[in-house]
Amino acid sequence: MLLLVLLYLVQSGVVEVLPCPASCVCTNGSTGAADLRMVQCGDPGMSAIPVNVPANTFKLCLEKTRISRVPRAAFFNLSELRFLWLTYNSITSVHTSSFVNLKALRELRLDGNLLTSFPWEGLRDMPRLQTLVLHNNRLSNLPPQAALFLLNITYLDLSSNRLTILPAELLDLWFPLPGLQEGPVQRKILSKVECDLRHTCDKNFILFNCFGCVGLHDNPWLCDCEISLLVSLSMSLGSSVVLMDPLLMCSRSVGQSGTLLTQAELSRCMRPSVQPAATRVTSSVGSNVLLRCDASGYPTPTLTWIKTSAYTGEQHGLHLSEEVRESPRVGVRWSIISLNGLSYSDAGEYRCQARNMAGLSEAPIKLKVMGATRLLRLPRKNSKPTFSRSLQRSRKPSKTPAAAANESRISTGLQTQLEGS
Repeated sequence: MLLLVLLYLVQSGVVEVLPCPASCVCTNGSTGAADLRMVQCGDPGMSAIPVNVPANTFKLCLEKTRISRVPRAAFFNLSELRFLWLTYNSITSVHTSSFVNLKALRELRLDGNLLTSFPWEGLRDMPRLQTLVLHNNRLSNLPPQAALFLLNITYLDLSSNRLTILPAELLDLWFPLPGLQEGPVQRKILSKVECDLRHTCDKNFILFNCFGCVGLHDNPWLCDCEISLLVSLSMSLGSSVVLMDPLLMCSRSVGQSGTLLTQAELSRCMRPSVQPAATRVTSSVGSNVLLRCDASGYPTPTLTWIKTSAYTGEQHGLHLSEEVRESPRVGVRWSIISLNGLSYSDAGEYRCQARNMAGLSEAPIKLKVMGATRLLRLPRKNSKPTFSRSLQRSRKPSKTPAAAANESRISTGLQTQLEGS
C-alpha cells in the first residue's frame, strides 16, 4: 500500500526524484534540510567530473578516481554546495573559473593530488569559504598575491608540499604591522596535530579549536631570516599567532638539513633604514632634478615612491618607469627619480618607502618649484622715427664758449683785414 502511495506521488509530480550519477551513491542530507543530498563517487575508473550531479547536492565527494583536471565552471549548477572534496585523485590542473557560482561553499579539499600550482584568484567565487586543504600536493611556490584571497580562510593546510619560503604578504596577513590591525586581535594557530583532516568522505567533519589554523609541516623550508621572523613573532608576547608544530624543520639550508626550526641558528631580520640625499630641493621651472634615497636592511628592502601634491594634497604612487633602481650588494638598495622639465605640478612631497619582512620605513623629500628668472627688457626699436627725434637730428650741436670766442676773433680779424685793404 505504501509503495502504491509513493508511486502515485511520483507520477503526480508531488515528489521529484533526481537521478544519481553513474558509479556514485546519493543519500539524503542530515543538515536539517531533507531535500539536500550528499553525493559520493569513488569509482577508480572515473576520469571526468560527472555533469549530472543533482542541483540540490550540499556535499560532493570525488575520491580515489582517475580525474586529472577540473575544467571551467565544473560545478556551476551546484549553487547549494557547501562541501567539495576532490581528494586523492590525479588532479594536475584546476581552471581559474572552476568554482564559479559556488556562493555557499564552506569547505574545499584537494589533498592527495598532483597540483604544482593553485588558482588563488578563483577563491573570489567562493566568498563563504573557510576551509582550504591543499595537503600532500606538489606546490613549490606560494605567490604573494595569494594573500589577497585568503582573508576569510580560517583553516589553511599547506603541509606535505615543496614550499621553501613564505611571501611577506602572508606574514602581513598573519602579523599586521602596528596601526594596520582592524578589529579585535584574533589568535591564529600554526600547527598540525589538532588540525589534521585526514579522513574519508563518508565521515562528517567538524573543526574543533582550529580557528585560524595554518598547517606548514613537512615542507623543505629554507631556514633563514624570513622564517626566523615567523618564529620570533609567534613567540612574542601578545602575538596573534602561536607556533605549535614541533615537526617544522629546516630541510634545505646548508648545514641545517633536518634541524628543528626552533633550534636552528638563524640570521635575524633587520628593519630598513632610509637616508635621502637631500630633504629639501628647490629648483626653477623647466629645469631637471634628480631625487635619490638609499636604504639598507635585511632582507634587501624594496623601494617605492609616493608623491603628495603641494596644491591638491592628493597622494599617488609613481610608476616604475619613473624610477631607476640598483642593488649594489645584499642588504643595500638605492633609487633615483629623474624629473625633467619641471612644472609647478611637480612640486610637493616625495616619500621614499623601504620595506622588507621586518618592517617599513620612509623618508620625505620636499620639492619646491620656483618661477623662471626674468631678463631685463630692451627698448623696442621703431622703424619710423618720431617727429621729436627728427627735429633733434636737424639741429646743429651747440658750441662751447671757447669755440664761440675763437670763432668771433677770427671773424673780427677777417673783417679788419678787409677794411684796411
